[in-house]
Amino acid sequence: MAAVEELKIKYPGADAWQVGDSPALASELANLIKKGIKTASCGSLTSYQQEESAPKIGSYNIILDGQGLPVCVIRLVSMRLVRFCDVTEAFARKEGEGDLSLEYWQREHQRFFTREGHFSEDMELIAEEFEVVEVV
Repeated sequence: MAAVEELKIKYPGADAWQVGDSPALASELANLIKKGIKTASCGSLTSYQQEESAPKIGSYNIILDGQGLPVCVIRLVSMRLVRFCDVTEAFARKEGEGDLSLEYWQREHQRFFTREGHFSEDMELIAEEFEVVEVV
């Protein structure tokens, strides 16, 4: 984990984390982020409220693969509150997953939020957009 610690020195205040809820998904999504295909993500407002430190616009994050190794560093450039049912085709494309369609996004995110413990069409999400600042 020396590489993560070195990156935290280079990007003070950066958190290191995996995207997704399994090692395989974490590696897949980290690769999409590294390639610049995935430039957005979202999480339930409820989950964000339970985190110790909430992300802030301008903050850096170290993205880890499924084995916990750093893949890249991103910088959060925007955040907004949106209901699941109001997510747009454009945002779904920025998430960079599957066939990039809104239908795919809805199906997979409904599955994800159900596994997380709560899903409803009108649930509130934090929609984030980010840029890659360094590929490790």
